[in-house]
Amino acid sequence: MIVVTGANGFVGSHVVALAAEAGHEVWAIGRESSPPPTVKAHATRYSSADLSEGWPISEDVDAVVHLAGLAAVGPSFAEPQRYFEINSRIMTHLGERLIATGAPTRIVVVSSGAVYAPTESGTVDEFSATTTSSPYVVAKLLVENQAHYYATRGVDVVVARPFNHIGPGQSPGFIVPDLTAAVRDAAPGGAVRTGNLHAQRDYSDVRDVARAHLTLATAPAHRHSIYNISTGTPHSGEEMLRTIADVLGRTDISSTVDPTRIRPNDPPRIAGDSSRLQSEFGWRPTIPWEQSVRDYIDTLSSEREERRSTDRPAGERP
Repeated sequence: MIVVTGANGFVGSHVVALAAEAGHEVWAIGRESSPPPTVKAHATRYSSADLSEGWPISEDVDAVVHLAGLAAVGPSFAEPQRYFEINSRIMTHLGERLIATGAPTRIVVVSSGAVYAPTESGTVDEFSATTTSSPYVVAKLLVENQAHYYATRGVDVVVARPFNHIGPGQSPGFIVPDLTAAVRDAAPGGAVRTGNLHAQRDYSDVRDVARAHLTLATAPAHRHSIYNISTGTPHSGEEMLRTIADVLGRTDISSTVDPTRIRPNDPPRIAGDSSRLQSEFGWRPTIPWEQSVRDYIDTLSSEREERRSTDRPAGERP
């Protein structure tokens, strides 16, 4: 039995599906009263719960993939204390529950590659220095430290640090959904207003990331306490925009920089070294980022067509 917190989110829904396809029983937890169809189709059980108020499961389970918590960088600046408190409370409730029961449950605490400080080479591994660049990052490091504390108390806990991930089901507020919407809405021959598209980031497909989480959750043991999840090869926003425009057939699109979207001190290159995860468990990224973009757009187009069919008056032909 694998519990997935934050199951209704972008990554959580993929973890639920992959775990079920691998033959595991899946207990999904989300704040929503009911799960979306993608989760409902694969979860054995579903619990609606505010995990900052307590841990809702009294039964012993084999593993927890812990994705729940406040997870957006931008809003964290407006509500820093809320990010610290909520994310920390959830980890406390989970850790204390396992100390009290002594259950041999593996916890995969999902952190972020955003915790690393920029390096001259632009590539970081698990030994690289961390930084406190946002309240979101501070909250992630706080939860990581709690995880290490609970490990000293006998809890089987491991920290995953995924870098940027993209793919089907991602919500607006991230590069692929936002650039896709901008290209779709652009006038013929128009320009898309963007931030710094020269910056290079390490993009993994969400399904590869979900598979890494399950690998850490189900492995008999782990030699390290922290694992990066990344491809090791960064790509620029310019490459992303060109690929999106090609998939949408909008080769007439150009771009212009919006100064309000430029982040100060934005590192020019960030890549994660995931050799530790690869060498110990044999995990490899398998889905090229271009395919992730295509799958996102294909899924989006299918959802739009489904909505049109649902809204079409009875008897009207498509």
